[in-house]
Amino acid sequence: MDWFQANVPEAKSELDYRNPYELLVAVILSAQCTDKRVNMTTPAFFEAFPTPEVLASTAPEVVYTYIKSISYPNNKAKSLVGMAQKLVSDFEENVPETMEELLTLPGVGRKTASVILICAFNKPAMPVDTHVFRVANRLGLTNDSKSPEESEKILLTNIPEKLLSIAHHWLILHGRYICQARKPLCGECGLISWCKYQGH
Repeated sequence: MDWFQANVPEAKSELDYRNPYELLVAVILSAQCTDKRVNMTTPAFFEAFPTPEVLASTAPEVVYTYIKSISYPNNKAKSLVGMAQKLVSDFEENVPETMEELLTLPGVGRKTASVILICAFNKPAMPVDTHVFRVANRLGLTNDSKSPEESEKILLTNIPEKLLSIAHHWLILHGRYICQARKPLCGECGLISWCKYQGH
């Protein structure tokens, strides 16, 4: 983490959002889809569905028309409407601030819930997507863990709580732009001396 602190003092989500509700929508949409595509889609979506109450009263078929350029739009439309209905019925339209409550929302798994906790509420969490999983293993941060869940536990144990939020973004952005899956840009990586990856 020292290298990242010295060389990448600022790092944040590449999703555009203004509040926890918008972040939750964006993260649900981002599953197996690029942040760039999500950011192209959400302005019109948030104009049409500015609150959970408005979204909750909308048919998935209508929501689909706003997100049809996103991967798996049918399933995500149903999840978004179900998520909004749950926020209205159980949480007074507020996005909950605990892992347990977030996991009751349609379309929300552990990774999504962790993103909401860490980005919206600055609570200790470590979302592990494919980028974080890959980079953490290659750098020896997670002892060649076999699953995202195992990686999450190791990273939560070994990264100081005050660094968790930015550390998540360090790892995901490094994986997205430098330590790519098929052709990592090892010549541009300042962490090469710590890397266990055999491709360099």
